[in-house]
Amino acid sequence: MTGAKEMRAGVQIGRMAAVAMLAGLLAAPAALAQKIDLTMGIIVSPGDAYSAMTASVPERVSKATNGRVQITVSDSLVAPAQIASAVRDGRLPMSAALHTYLAADEPRMGIFNLPDLINNIDEYQKVRNAFWAKDVAKIWDEKWGAVVLAEGAWCPTRLFSKTPIHTVEDFKNKRLRVHNPQTAAHMNALGAKPTPMAPTEIMPALERGVIDGVFISTCVGGAMEFWRIAKNVQDWGIGTITGWAILVNKAEWAGMPADVREQVKGAMEGLEKDAFGTYGAFVQAALDNMKKHGIEPWTAPAEARKQVNAAQYSKAAYDSWYARAKEVGVDGPAYVRRIQEALGKPAQ
Repeated sequence: MTGAKEMRAGVQIGRMAAVAMLAGLLAAPAALAQKIDLTMGIIVSPGDAYSAMTASVPERVSKATNGRVQITVSDSLVAPAQIASAVRDGRLPMSAALHTYLAADEPRMGIFNLPDLINNIDEYQKVRNAFWAKDVAKIWDEKWGAVVLAEGAWCPTRLFSKTPIHTVEDFKNKRLRVHNPQTAAHMNALGAKPTPMAPTEIMPALERGVIDGVFISTCVGGAMEFWRIAKNVQDWGIGTITGWAILVNKAEWAGMPADVREQVKGAMEGLEKDAFGTYGAFVQAALDNMKKHGIEPWTAPAEARKQVNAAQYSKAAYDSWYARAKEVGVDGPAYVRRIQEALGKPAQ
């Protein structure tokens, strides 16, 4: 009798174990389906808030989603100029792209490179909050098939040069690396020779005398130590702001569970707040480090800035921007006026 009871108990336990195992097997695919692995392409940007913020994405997202979304950051999968199109084409699910690199295709991405329009990070944020963030999010969606998760900006652009460039006349015949079409047009008008060039090529080009100077983020130029050769670090307020955006492929985003999307959005909102909140600290750290090495950054006086942005020099940048805007169906002058209104500036 005792043996029969033990046998029945054993059968019951066996059935319970089988049911538990079956339930586990059925639940496993659902659990696995919620694990999302993504790769995010970034641009090499040592010393800048861009690098610090993008490097923090994996931890922020993993924490917000309880490990359901894992992100790998890479700076070697695609060229900087392709980092946005890679998301559109499905080569990358995510990237942290620079608006400026796309200004030739979509002029509204290059508004902060127009002379004497948006001159600092505070003005950039005013324009973003007024209308531009929503406007550009629509552009990312329609032209690049991407959803914007967060935005920020590189440290302000400065001109690192081998000889001082402290007057309008000093620009003449200088071969200067530029990273956007508006600054290139502006330099041409000033008599300089604008030269596009990838950041990794800058130091050898300075050493060999291929270029005389470089417009680049204060933080990146400082971290890459361009000041060792180009000892003149000058703030002309030319193309000062370079915005960036963390993007995710629209189809990839739509395929995520709704609760995961909300968690990721929350994490990215925190990142964006930190990106703008720590901006000044990154800039100051870069300037302090250069001063520690005997470099005294120079800021162009108001009168000098007025001269360099005079219509005879700035008109070329605006004219080329207006022409490109017209080609894509945008009223360029009206768009600029909208920016000026957001900043409380008189129409030019």
